[in-house]
Amino acid sequence: MLGELLGQSIQRHPGQDCYELIEEVRAAAKADRRQESGSGQRLVNLLGKLRDDELLPVTRAFNQFLNLANLAEQYHGIRRKRGHQSDLMVESLGDVFSRLKKGGVSADELHRRVADLRIEYVLTAHPTEVARRTLIMKYDEMSDCLARLDHEDLLPAEREEIVGRLSQLVTEAWHTDEIRHDRPTAVDEAKWGFAVIENSLWQALPRFLRSLDLSLSDATGNGLPLDASPIRIASWMGGDRDGNPNVTHEVTRKVFLLGRWMAADLYLRDIQSLRAELSMWQASDELRDIAGDTREPYRQVLAGLREKLIKTRDWAEARVAGEPADATGILFANEDFTGPLELCYRSLVDCGLESIANGPLLDTIRRAHTFGLPLIRLDIRQESTRHAEAVAEMVDYLGLGDYLSWSEQERQDFLVRELKGRRPLIPRHWQPSEEVAEVLATCEVVAEQTPEALGSYVISMASKPSDVLNVILLLREAGMKNPMRVVPLFETLDDLRGAPDSMAALYSVDWYRDYCEGRQEVMIGYSDSSKDAGQMMAAWAQYQAQEKLTEVANQHGVHLTLFHGRGGTVGRGGGPANRAILSQPPGSVNGSFRITEQGEMIRFKFGLPRLAEQSLTLYTTAVIEATLAPPRGPEPEWREAMDWLTERSLKAYRDVVRENPDFVPYFRQVTPEQALGKLALGSRPARRKPGGGVESLRAIPWIFAWTQMRMMLPSWLGSDVALEEAFHNDRVPVLREMMQQWPFFKTYVDMLEMVLAKSDLRIASYYEKTLVDDPKLLELGKNLRERLQGCIRHLLELKQQDTLLEQEPVFAHSMRVRNPYTDPLHYLQAELLKRDREGEGKGEVPEMVERALKVTMAGIAAGMRNTG
Repeated sequence: MLGELLGQSIQRHPGQDCYELIEEVRAAAKADRRQESGSGQRLVNLLGKLRDDELLPVTRAFNQFLNLANLAEQYHGIRRKRGHQSDLMVESLGDVFSRLKKGGVSADELHRRVADLRIEYVLTAHPTEVARRTLIMKYDEMSDCLARLDHEDLLPAEREEIVGRLSQLVTEAWHTDEIRHDRPTAVDEAKWGFAVIENSLWQALPRFLRSLDLSLSDATGNGLPLDASPIRIASWMGGDRDGNPNVTHEVTRKVFLLGRWMAADLYLRDIQSLRAELSMWQASDELRDIAGDTREPYRQVLAGLREKLIKTRDWAEARVAGEPADATGILFANEDFTGPLELCYRSLVDCGLESIANGPLLDTIRRAHTFGLPLIRLDIRQESTRHAEAVAEMVDYLGLGDYLSWSEQERQDFLVRELKGRRPLIPRHWQPSEEVAEVLATCEVVAEQTPEALGSYVISMASKPSDVLNVILLLREAGMKNPMRVVPLFETLDDLRGAPDSMAALYSVDWYRDYCEGRQEVMIGYSDSSKDAGQMMAAWAQYQAQEKLTEVANQHGVHLTLFHGRGGTVGRGGGPANRAILSQPPGSVNGSFRITEQGEMIRFKFGLPRLAEQSLTLYTTAVIEATLAPPRGPEPEWREAMDWLTERSLKAYRDVVRENPDFVPYFRQVTPEQALGKLALGSRPARRKPGGGVESLRAIPWIFAWTQMRMMLPSWLGSDVALEEAFHNDRVPVLREMMQQWPFFKTYVDMLEMVLAKSDLRIASYYEKTLVDDPKLLELGKNLRERLQGCIRHLLELKQQDTLLEQEPVFAHSMRVRNPYTDPLHYLQAELLKRDREGEGKGEVPEMVERALKVTMAGIAAGMRNTG
């Protein structure tokens, strides 16, 4: 239906023959896919004849169709789950609780674990969200229209009205520029994150918690505690300064304030509704002591909260604008807000009005415990050397020596001595360098916040205890009163291998063990380890690091939370969330789980309230199950097999990516990597350092570029050789056994199959034919395509299948539906890249070519879903 409405919108477009041309391209793409006699070149020939002025309408039409296909598929998923059993069904909380009890988990243990659950989603603005926010809002309303249409009792006039609105929205989308022309700022990104909460999670979270409460009560006889907050929302938007010079302390301060403004505004709406609801006169003595002698005590208490929320919102608004503001009477600490709400709740229960207490009031209390007054918990991320340089400058100014030349033990001794002492370390009249001043200013902004406003302080490139102690000292010097979680991030292969020893050294510092109060968070980076070592080696290194980190934490009596820095793609740790959680090492998911949600995946998982509810259910059931019924660990023979496979995959991957001098030139020519900078995707630069090879490229454009031309290289390179050698060395029986009995390996193989299904040799060849002319590079391309073919062949043999995705019919169907719409975009993109490069060589690229090129990138990203 959406496709038909788009067709009607295009027909009404001023370019009269545009619709016929688009239909001709679509028919050619379908015929090519069906391999009809003589149709092989029809699509390419047709697209090759397009004039410059025809490029844009054609690319826009196919881009728009793919966005509508996503929308229809997304809604269909919600609809199927609401109705009958289906292969898309998310297992219910009740079913999982029942299964756990049958497996021997007692009701008490189940209740304790669920009540103590900590699942934290960290929203990150990595530049993979291609769609503009203005279009996302239109798509959301289209979903709403689809839901309204989904009733059998609609009158003809009602149906007509809804279809009319849908048609309007599709036409509006068709006439809206889908490409951002200005790069979003870090503050824009943060506002986008807040919008996800306002438009979706604000409704979804209380509904999910009601369902969790009810299922828990049915299973154990006991519901969720009133102040339980099993779900938390954090963010990197406006806090992640690693490699992003645009995130300054002023940006971070502004984001903290905007969060408080947004929270006050959202809670005001709740309080207004509650004042209409809670008109009762019966109240407990405790409430009357606060409300005084009034006929409507609940409204009296809520009126006080309303006044404070208005003051809080006005105060935050003034501070965001840089104006002076009176903080008297504002709500700052969470208990100032939750206290009066819980007082009303207790009073209603005491008066026998429990059904009223458990209505909208309970929803607001649960929002207050989850989002708090800051709305989100902001993480800070910075690179370890920036902190070491700040301490070094300070030490140098005080004449205490050259900190950077000290041994690790000397640094630790100094830091612990200072942390135990009481005197300030920062000299009063000291003028630090600009970079150090920025680090110190960030610490001051963090120190001004309440504990509820703060997530974790993540240190990238951390490898030594002093990396963590540096941060704690700098925060203390800035006036930090409450200990903040300081989280080392282990990213590269060497980092992951060294992580257990690094953490053991940190736990051995007595002062630190007291500071962290027996709880530690460690972040595992998926993207950079995959770029560094290839997907197979990275997955195994991540698994082993988690096993050993869990073991080391247990030895020191520390409760470990692993923070998974996953991206949307398989090459960056993506894939179905529940399978990923249920394939973690046994014991590593111990009632707590933290994970990044990036770019377009935020919209696909949390963009609509019903979708968000499903995603929350999916993660929660997986974390509870992984905690109470951990998956099986590997047998010694399986470990040996993984070591053997990954030794080969690592060498094969690095031989190409690092050692082959033709690889980087080939990558630059055959993919749109160089043109990606034209897309105003995010506030972060695409490279950590200007110039340089693959190692300087961020993991996102690295994968995005290969996905655009369907080679999908980062996700399979290395695995091809490992699987081939396994077949030559009679290791297949043990691999099949691993697939059947070890969730980690089964998940890895399934993810590899998904990526291979998205690859397309014909399209990859076309990019090469159009964009590469150096014979040496052509030889490399031919070799890579042969290896990709070999990888597919060996995977099918391993799984004993004839075709890819035999066990995933829904996903296979989704790919088949999309192919005739992504194909024209791929062929056009290759042609446009050629024209773009020729134009740059002459010093001028036609505006229509550049714009159409950007649209192809956006369209392919929409078609492939998890792009980067």
